[in-house]
Amino acid sequence: MLMIPGQNQSWVSEFILLGFSSDPTTNSILFIVFLLIYLSSVMGNGLIILLICLETHLHTPMYFFLCILAMLDMGYVTTTMPQMLVHLLAKSQTISFAGCWMQMYVFGALATTESTFFVVMAYDRYVAICHPLRYTVILNWGLCIWLAAGTWICGFFFSLLHTFFTMSLPYCGPNKVSHYFCDSPSVRSLACMDTHFIEMVDQVLSVFLVVAPISLIVASYIRIAMAILKLNSTQAHRKAFSTCASHLTVVTFFYGPSTYIYMKPNSSYSPERDKQVSLFYNAFTALLNPLVYSLRNKDIKMAFLKVIGHSKVDC
Repeated sequence: MLMIPGQNQSWVSEFILLGFSSDPTTNSILFIVFLLIYLSSVMGNGLIILLICLETHLHTPMYFFLCILAMLDMGYVTTTMPQMLVHLLAKSQTISFAGCWMQMYVFGALATTESTFFVVMAYDRYVAICHPLRYTVILNWGLCIWLAAGTWICGFFFSLLHTFFTMSLPYCGPNKVSHYFCDSPSVRSLACMDTHFIEMVDQVLSVFLVVAPISLIVASYIRIAMAILKLNSTQAHRKAFSTCASHLTVVTFFYGPSTYIYMKPNSSYSPERDKQVSLFYNAFTALLNPLVYSLRNKDIKMAFLKVIGHSKVDC
């Protein structure tokens, strides 16, 4: 705690992240489990990025967007999990006020970017299935780059607003955060003033960043479903549904937990449940995305086998 001269009130200069347990044995087990999850997430998403960069036949809008999704997953899992792993073994579990500010901002920026980026991926599937002959004309590389850049700009801008409002609150009392990283609802619950206005700001932002993207994705897939039903070939039906299934699976894994965390009122805040739910969309989604896309995607499988084959020949 930091004392402000001339005042009888202390202000928080650092936070203590309580994590999941205070038992050393439990923390050692959790360290091994989460280390494996983190390394698998990084290697899985890194492999997808590598394959897409190396294989020229994967240089299409769909795989360009998939590559960016893998980068986002690697980014926001790296924002939280390395520090959590250190805290599981270290005696000190503190994080400075500035460090908490930065972690909240970067994590929020990457998660918000991914939230809006799923709309771009849904639009890609819509164009591919509903306008296949004009796919490369509509989604030219210039538009792809602008769409990707727009989601990043949107993510970092809205996260700046969100973080500024949260961290501008006065924190003059307890500094123990019942979470494994500086998540906004957990930190905000420690503020020594009424946070009703900040909650309202969060709800407005959530409409733009959660409700609006989900609505656009649903609208895209309604149009896609209508187009698929018009196809005469059963094989075409199967191929089209298979193409969309991976994206829908990933979208469900992401939006389900994040909607629960960020759209519920502060009055229903539950530290333990929120930690478990946020762990799912933070760590497990980044781990599952490479599995979902690689297991259901023949092009990724072929690219992997081709790279492995070249490696064997080189050896």
